[in-house]
Amino acid sequence: MEFTSRQIAELLGGRVEGDESTKVNRLAKIEEATEGAISFLSNPKYEHYLYSTGASAVLVNNSFSPKEPVSTTLIYVEDAYASLSFLLEEYNRMKTYSKIGLENPHFLSENATLGANCYVGAFAYIGSNCKIGDNVKIYPHVYIGDNVSIGSNSILYSGAKVYADCQIGAHCTLHSGAVIGSDGFGYAPLSDGTFKTIPQIGNVILEDHVSIGSNTTVDCATMGSTVIHSGVKLDNLIQIGHNVEIGKNTVVAAQTGISGSTKLGENCMIGGQVGIVGHITLADRTSIGAQSGVGGSIKVSGKAFSGSPAFDYKTNLKSFAVYKKLPQLMKRIEELEEKIISLTPVDLTK
Repeated sequence: MEFTSRQIAELLGGRVEGDESTKVNRLAKIEEATEGAISFLSNPKYEHYLYSTGASAVLVNNSFSPKEPVSTTLIYVEDAYASLSFLLEEYNRMKTYSKIGLENPHFLSENATLGANCYVGAFAYIGSNCKIGDNVKIYPHVYIGDNVSIGSNSILYSGAKVYADCQIGAHCTLHSGAVIGSDGFGYAPLSDGTFKTIPQIGNVILEDHVSIGSNTTVDCATMGSTVIHSGVKLDNLIQIGHNVEIGKNTVVAAQTGISGSTKLGENCMIGGQVGIVGHITLADRTSIGAQSGVGGSIKVSGKAFSGSPAFDYKTNLKSFAVYKKLPQLMKRIEELEEKIISLTPVDLTK
């Protein structure tokens, strides 16, 4: 894909200073860019690279004024960093959604339906009664079980697995190795010490604009649905238990585990390696620090917690400051004990 500086300026609502016909076909860092690349400058400490960069075009802020002669074409925009982000998004969209058609070999059930401009990679499997929306991209080795629905513009990368009866919304992304709808961890202890499997007959619902990281697992519900609401972003290597509900626009970092039937509110931020017990509720806009253990419900919204067990973030920091001083405090206590023992007794009868 190749564009002129003028086309990019029109796309970004900017103006060109230099050669409007300059062609670019990729994005690069300003210090590493070569001919044919477009870069950006927003941080003043990188300005010196502008005068020696090999980039064919560079995005700069409207307020920027070069201190030395510039050989590259400049594209002036309101916010160079935001404009770069927009270009990256557009570039990724064009690259991702350019794939169309069915590769062989693949399996597509006779009664499954595909929308317009879909892509199905080699060795993908799509089961009975599946409904796949427009522009969905299903990469090689993806498994989609029976009765699954997938909304338009969703992407399932190689090796993703979606079990039967699950629902995937529009504009969702499932990265490689993600598993949606595997059995919840349900076992009943028996008198002889063994465990009897409790059938997990529910499903998983991912609403629109949900992202599931690589090797993350979302278990199906025992009954009903495990629900991941719109805008939720799950990192890699996360375990979501059965019947969990995660509120809109909540983000969860890698290696976190959320036990069954727990409900997270909207706009929560969960750090990496957090453990959350089952059957509790976290209020909207709750923040949990990395490696924390949450053992009870959090009912007040907008609070931050850390530690294991987790408690108020600021109190935790103060407590940790005291904890670091414990060896010194212990030494002082021992010194005071010695002084007390060495005191001469006072005769109170005199």
